[in-house]
Amino acid sequence: MKKNRQKIFLTGIYMVKWLLIALIIGAIMGSLSAFFLSSLTWVSAYRETHRWLLFLLPVSGGIFAYLYTYHGRNAARGNNLIISQANGGEEDIPLRLIPLTLFGTITTHLFGGSVGREGTAVQMGGAVADALRRVFRLSGYEREIILIAGISAGFSSVFGTPLAGTIFGLEVLALGKLRSEAIFPSFFAAFFANLITEMYGITHIHYAMGVIPDWSVLLFLKLFLAGICFGLIGWVFSRSIVFLKKTYSNWVSNPVLRNFLGGAVVVAAALLLGTQRYLGLSLPLLSDAFSGKANPFDFVGKLFFTILSLGAGYQGGEVTPLFEIGATLGSTLAPILHLSIPFLAGLGFIGVFSGATNTPIACFIMGVELFGSQSAVFLLMICIISYMCSGNSGIYSAQETELEKGRVSLPLYESWKNKRIDR
Repeated sequence: MKKNRQKIFLTGIYMVKWLLIALIIGAIMGSLSAFFLSSLTWVSAYRETHRWLLFLLPVSGGIFAYLYTYHGRNAARGNNLIISQANGGEEDIPLRLIPLTLFGTITTHLFGGSVGREGTAVQMGGAVADALRRVFRLSGYEREIILIAGISAGFSSVFGTPLAGTIFGLEVLALGKLRSEAIFPSFFAAFFANLITEMYGITHIHYAMGVIPDWSVLLFLKLFLAGICFGLIGWVFSRSIVFLKKTYSNWVSNPVLRNFLGGAVVVAAALLLGTQRYLGLSLPLLSDAFSGKANPFDFVGKLFFTILSLGAGYQGGEVTPLFEIGATLGSTLAPILHLSIPFLAGLGFIGVFSGATNTPIACFIMGVELFGSQSAVFLLMICIISYMCSGNSGIYSAQETELEKGRVSLPLYESWKNKRIDR
């Protein structure tokens, strides 16, 4: 009885401690995300009425490359710095990462770089969490827990999805492993961060998948094929960014000049194609995809300009572009597969994201939060198929591989093979 009372007491202390920490993380991250999202809305609208700002993209890229290189310390590693530290790394996460990634992303959107939002929020969440780690004198294992909570808070507040944000922080660190020991602080950090963001009046756009079809063998086959396409596009996205970053590094050693030239390539591509449709946040692509108004090759355009922007080293996330690539790809495939356009656009929205990030559970939960539980079975199916078809390397190079895809059954196969040999 005495031991049980001690366990209950210690559990109570644990809950109070992490609830307080989660509340502080949530309050700070919710405020930062509210400012960030409001700023993105303003700069996106301003750029639409001042298209000439695109010509300043190379200059902004060079300036922030200089700041990161000569004043950012290890901040240039971005999301991978946060993930590697949450996996047990021993580097400090400098607070200067917050203004660098925040204003770097805002200016990238202002001048037309095709990037997203999640990377900035995750980096800010990690930097806030590590600063609080020093305040509360946490170390080792507890540092990993608070960093996971910071990742969850950042993701949740920027997308308005606290459940997906919780699981994303637990799932993104390693392929084949879910850090369930951090679920209590992660959930409450994500919950409070989203709550605070909404208290500032921030709203998130939601899209409808329309009528959900009934199961059939033919529908199963069509969705299986679509899931493969979503996974392959996720693989192309992640591998292309890595390839372009490596190519730029081999060609141009100076990071300032490299970002400047990369920005110039984006500008040149936009001028040659005669469109700015795929620059900046490009949220109209989503409404067009769900309404059936998307162009057949919109997914190629967004994929192309996002790879050029992130491959050149511009600040921002990958997830919002992945949403748009997936939704527009789904919109394109729907008439070919004779499926409802908003239905397949919604599945593509989540499917490409799952393949590129290797976080199928978080993506599934996000799909349920955004589109409702009626489509849950379809969402999970698409997330799993896309995840299996996208390779073991995603957009986060620091993501560890606990268990490679398709390797789970190998011990059984080896056992079966050895038995045949013994016979």
